[in-house]
Amino acid sequence: AIRHELRSLYPAHWHTLRATVRFGRAGGRCERCGRPHLVMLRCLPDGRWFCERTGTCRDSRNRPASWPDLIETARARTTRPILAAAHLNHNPRDNRMRNLHALCQRCHLLHDRLHHQAQRWRTYRRRWAVGDLFLGLYG
Repeated sequence: AIRHELRSLYPAHWHTLRATVRFGRAGGRCERCGRPHLVMLRCLPDGRWFCERTGTCRDSRNRPASWPDLIETARARTTRPILAAAHLNHNPRDNRMRNLHALCQRCHLLHDRLHHQAQRWRTYRRRWAVGDLFLGLYG
């Protein structure tokens, strides 16, 4: 879902455009790791997952990967990936098809990692400043 304050940056036909990217071009699969949209999967913390379509264990780039051992299998979690249309250049006004990719949540978070780190730093600094303003200098 688009945050309310950012809605004006997206075109009126955004829902149609994102459906075209996610299901028309990408065929309902993440364009980075190949995970299918809304299909229950077992995933390992390192990004490996089992693809029922090919019957292989895949890595985070959709390449065949080694099968997990018993210890790794115990750490697997069940997930249902949801595809989103991601702007590769992080500009929501740039809606060219070559700038939009269908990415699952994991790949989308990895793609936006630097942006999220910068936001987290700003949030920490803002909280620190508010604390200094009302409670005095931190010790």
